[in-house]
Amino acid sequence: MGFRKGISILTISAAFALALSGCTSDKPAPSASTAPTASSSPSDSGEGGTDAKLEALGLDSNLKFKETRKITVEVYDRGNDGGTKPEDNFYTTYIKEGMLRDHNVEVTFVPVPRWTETEVINNYLAANQAPDVSLTYSYPTIQTYANMGGILDLAPILAENKELFPDMFEYLTETNIYWDQDPATGTLWALEGRLNVLNRINTFVRQDWLQKLNIEPPTNLQEFESMLRAFKDNASTLLGADADKMIPFSTSFDVGWRADHLTTSFMPNDLTDKDIYVNGFDDRLFLMPNYKEGIRTLNKWYNEGLVWKDFPLYPAGDTTEDNLMKLGHVGAFMHNWDYPYRNGDDSIHASLQRLVGPDAAYVAVESFPNDAGVYKKFLSGPIDRKVFFPATNKEPIASLLYVNWISKFENRVFLQFGEEGVTHEKLPDGSLKTIATTGEKIMNSPANIDYTITSNGINLGDPDLTVKSIANGYAGVDSKLIEIAHKITTNDGRIGKNANVGQIKAEDGQGQALKEKRDTILNKAVVAAVDKFDEIYDSGMKDYLNSGGQAIIDERKAAWEKTYGTETMLK
Repeated sequence: MGFRKGISILTISAAFALALSGCTSDKPAPSASTAPTASSSPSDSGEGGTDAKLEALGLDSNLKFKETRKITVEVYDRGNDGGTKPEDNFYTTYIKEGMLRDHNVEVTFVPVPRWTETEVINNYLAANQAPDVSLTYSYPTIQTYANMGGILDLAPILAENKELFPDMFEYLTETNIYWDQDPATGTLWALEGRLNVLNRINTFVRQDWLQKLNIEPPTNLQEFESMLRAFKDNASTLLGADADKMIPFSTSFDVGWRADHLTTSFMPNDLTDKDIYVNGFDDRLFLMPNYKEGIRTLNKWYNEGLVWKDFPLYPAGDTTEDNLMKLGHVGAFMHNWDYPYRNGDDSIHASLQRLVGPDAAYVAVESFPNDAGVYKKFLSGPIDRKVFFPATNKEPIASLLYVNWISKFENRVFLQFGEEGVTHEKLPDGSLKTIATTGEKIMNSPANIDYTITSNGINLGDPDLTVKSIANGYAGVDSKLIEIAHKITTNDGRIGKNANVGQIKAEDGQGQALKEKRDTILNKAVVAAVDKFDEIYDSGMKDYLNSGGQAIIDERKAAWEKTYGTETMLK
């Protein structure tokens, strides 16, 4: 009952003031170095005792509001064929009933298109219509509106009321909760969700095509290129009457993500943490040294007819490319680490096997060593989506109780696996295996990631069971394919670190604009004639830097040196 202690009258007044005013508190918040620790407990001083303090918040001793509170919560809409309405389905009902039962909080879900989430949440914030519990992958978006008074500062609320949210603190830990806290001002605009599995990207090739052409899985760039040319030259053997539909290598408009293993292989192995921080504000690593040469290689492939010629034409969320893979026309691609195996009966893998045959499959390969002969992977830190509350949120305590509820072990495991015997089975070794499901209990996203907003990736509390359950989680897929993909995606990985140097003002409002410029530059550069590549790439980069990119680099460099001096590596 430790949470009953120490909800001071000051805290209650501050919480209500924040909620009603829609502004951040002017009370100094703790710096990153003074964030409350697991052993700390709020003072239990104050008039009226613990019950009176809870009473002032409208809570009973079980943290249930005496009068029903109402909050809105963002959920991604992926527009899945055969899926359910993301805001109204079996899993939203589970959450709604649970929050009403446990805290007397009524939850309404607000769908936001997954593939344009940054633009849409920008629009909601600008119109003062963002959901009470919002999320985004774009921290600069949050920072931009925080600077205008549009985001709630969570630091004072958490500092005083920490013990109201034990599951959130236990699961996310101080690291993720205070990851984004400004070291100078102490403000905390967002909580970082937990990335349980650092798996990111893989390079996939048609295993059956390799076997048919008697080619070993490629282990370097030259072998990979030779493989692509072999696919093209043997199109009739591999595709028969559909030979003219051959696509040796496929990518999408998001070249930065989809060519990651290729581009990162051109980066120097000896990059420092400072290099990565100063130049790494673009999450596609667009500004890293020698990145251009990776794109030059892709340009060469394109001009040889080895790359899907129409890739720039299809926007985010379009299924054309997936359908080409399902039809068996694509020889190789790079994508999310388990991409061809996702979505059960509608997966690329299942569709390919139904149409082409039981031997047809994509397998992950490791083909791009860097200058030190290392298959370097640049991995994220243990953070994921950023959960934040807009200043229009009038129920910060209820909203944090929601984040706590969604972080509770039994709740997130149910959301990730669903009902035993329906959406999963428990194997003799204790691991869980998902069951392909249709109808009301289908999951619109892998392991219901769109509802487990503080959790990306399975976590069963036991590392061995977790790994086994991950491998079990792909209906109709040979577990060996998953094991290979799981091993390769983090091999020689370099995990991201938290260079907490405070706000970079040059990034304000630039996230979406620079992202769009980057995508345009890369698309134009890949499809350019070989003799025009340098001109197009360099002029695009110049425009990108002049449009705010260089200012961000300069400010990041200065902030690093102010915080860390001459050090180039983080501990």
